[in-house]
Amino acid sequence: MSPGKITRDDLEAKLREISGELDDTVDDVKPKVMAGAVAAAVACCLAAYLLGRRGGRKRSAVVEIRRV
Repeated sequence: MSPGKITRDDLEAKLREISGELDDTVDDVKPKVMAGAVAAAVACCLAAYLLGRRGGRKRSAVVEIRRV
């Protein structure tokens, strides 16, 4: 390998090295990101449920039925 020329094999080897490191990093971080996404989804659903429930109570009318 001459120091002045960069060959296709040199480029491929370096790109494979970089992508290998990237794959390792992604595999390490993926479970944490998935857990965070699930927690955020549950929190959003819970907030929507509670806000909808509160809104329904504020707008509902009380109807009394009396027999004459």
